[in-house]
Amino acid sequence: MDDPHKTHTTPLPSGGILPALRGAWDLVRTIVVALTLAIGVRTILFEPFNIPSGSMIPTLQVGDYLWVAKYSYGYSHFSLPFSPELFSGRVLERTPHRGDVAVFRFTKDTSIDYIKRIVGLPGDRVQVRGGELYLNDVLVPRVTEGDYVAVDEHRTRMEGQRFRETLPGSAGAPPVEHDILKLTNEGFQNDTPVYVVPPGYFFAMGDNRDDSADSRFMGDDPQDLGFVPMENLIGQAKWIFLSLDTRYPVWAFWMWPAEIRWNRLFMGVQ
Repeated sequence: MDDPHKTHTTPLPSGGILPALRGAWDLVRTIVVALTLAIGVRTILFEPFNIPSGSMIPTLQVGDYLWVAKYSYGYSHFSLPFSPELFSGRVLERTPHRGDVAVFRFTKDTSIDYIKRIVGLPGDRVQVRGGELYLNDVLVPRVTEGDYVAVDEHRTRMEGQRFRETLPGSAGAPPVEHDILKLTNEGFQNDTPVYVVPPGYFFAMGDNRDDSADSRFMGDDPQDLGFVPMENLIGQAKWIFLSLDTRYPVWAFWMWPAEIRWNRLFMGVQ
C-alpha cells in the first residue's frame, strides 16, 4: 500500500520545455558574450580599416586592409562605435610621434576617416619649398631611390620618383625613415607658406606628396584638411592583414586569388 505521507512527482520527459529553454539561454548568452568581446576589442584595442585612395602610396596601396591600434593615443568619443558625444577631449591621452601613420576623422566632416602621416606637432613650423619639406626651418633629408610607377583608385598610372625621407624624431624617439612619391615640383602643394602648428593640433601629409589632400590645404574648400585636432585621432596604423589589387570584376571569383598581393600580407606600417 502506498504511504499516504509520500508526495508523488512526475518527472519531466527528456527533451521537454526546460532543457529547450536552457539551450536557448546558453545560445543567447554566448552571442552576448561574443558581441561584448568584439565591441570591447574594437573600442579599446584594434579596428580594421581599408585604403580606398592613393594618397599614401608607396607606403600604403589602394586595397590594403590594416589593423589600427586604438590605444596608441588614448581615447576620444570618436573611438566609440557610432561616435556618440558622451565626452570631449581624450582619456589616457598620449601625444603622437612625428612620423606616425595615423587614422583620424576628417576636419570638415567627422563621419569620414582619413589616414596620413603626422609630420608636424604643436609648435612645429612646416613648409614645402621647391617640392622639398622643411621642418622648423631645416630641410628634411631625403635620398632618391629611383623611378616609381603607381596606380591610383581610378586605375590612373602615375610615374614619378621614389625618395627615402628621414623625419626628425620627437619626444626622444629616433628619426623615422619612410618612402615618399614625388610626381612634380610644380603647384601650390610644392610651394606653401610657413605653417605653425597650434596647441592641440597636428599637421598631416600624404606620402604621395602630389596627390594628397592634406594639411597643406587650409582654405574654405570642403576638401581642405587644415590642422587636425588631436581629439580626431582614432589610432596608429600597425599592420597590413590583407591587400587586394581589384583589377577584375567582383563576379570573376576565379580571379580572386590572383588579386591578393601576397608579399604585403602581415607587413608592418612604417
